[in-house]
Amino acid sequence: MSSETVELLRQRLAALNPASIAIEDESHRHAGHAGARDGGHYKLDIVATAFAGKNTVARHRLIYDAAGELMRGRIHALSIRALSPEEV
Repeated sequence: MSSETVELLRQRLAALNPASIAIEDESHRHAGHAGARDGGHYKLDIVATAFAGKNTVARHRLIYDAAGELMRGRIHALSIRALSPEEV
């Protein structure tokens, strides 16, 4: 299921027109964690012009909004590194 979740997340985040995106499934690192059985743990590195001039909270909101219901089921935890192209 995790590779399917990665692909679904990638499709959702396409709405932000990312210059680059990398999603890593880290669920195996959280085996036995209470939330791990209900949703996976993922690491996201994303670069998009949509983040220019926005603080960290605003960037994360854009990502959570794009991910939608994935954040309430398939994804238990998401580690985010969101940059604008100028910050790379």
